Amino acid sequence: MTEFYLDGKTKLVILIGNPVEHSMSPSMHTAAFQAIGFNGIYIACKVEKGMLKEAVEGLKALNILGANVTIPHKVEIMKYIDEIDPKAQDIGAINTIVNKNEILYATNTDGIAAIKSMKEAKFPLNGSTAVILGAGGAARAIAFYLLDYIDHLYLTNRHREKAEHLKNELSKKFDVKITIFNFNKNELKSTLKKSDILINCTPVGMYPNVDQSPVPKECLNKNLNVFDAIYNPIETKLIKEAKSLGANAIGGLKMFLYQGAEAFKLWTGKDAPISIMEKIIIKNLKK
Repeated sequence: MTEFYLDGKTKLVILIGNPVEHSMSPSMHTAAFQAIGFNGIYIACKVEKGMLKEAVEGLKALNILGANVTIPHKVEIMKYIDEIDPKAQDIGAINTIVNKNEILYATNTDGIAAIKSMKEAKFPLNGSTAVILGAGGAARAIAFYLLDYIDHLYLTNRHREKAEHLKNELSKKFDVKITIFNFNKNELKSTLKKSDILINCTPVGMYPNVDQSPVPKECLNKNLNVFDAIYNPIETKLIKEAKSLGANAIGGLKMFLYQGAEAFKLWTGKDAPISIMEKIIIKNLKK
């Protein structure tokens, strides 16, 4: 690792969100910059909703290299961006911005990161049947990539109209069968019996509520491939219970890692030092 320094040539990357105090991105990305000898630093910036336009204008005014965008700004910020990747436009949310000579380009690295982590875990994506729990930002980002592979998607959300809206958006882009089902124990169990993949995109089980799971254990089975988008804790109750039945199950740590790596390459033009970034994440999660 090269010696860390700051000077007039240091590039700045920021996180735009609210809250941002507990984000691991500053330590992860700054360590990654150092590891490859890139003269850059990453800091988290709390931005109130009413100041979002000014924050985006500041990216150009201060010649900031780029940014990540997190809750609650991933959708609202799109109206202030110059150029948006078509896939991110479909998803309806962005999480990464690159300042290209005062032209702000934005994309969404969440979906591709989720698919990469599932492939790495040997999930049978091609021609499979998948279940997604939730219809929010994470579900949208994953679904718009997942439907390039699967044949049938079962979709559910506690507010059914939100699931219906996502189904309609997906149906405009993909010729894949999409079925909405009710988020209750009986329908969940019967749907999972005929499915290959379960993807949790709800916040149920996220720290500090680590004793919760969106799926009762009796609804799970050993033939499922289970992906939980939550990365804190590293293994949620859902993942632990799925593994105890013999299912192939992974949490969202690699998704968080790979979405960061995709953004890192957009900012620097270089491959991210994955192992260093992963160590930083795990170290922070265990604090």
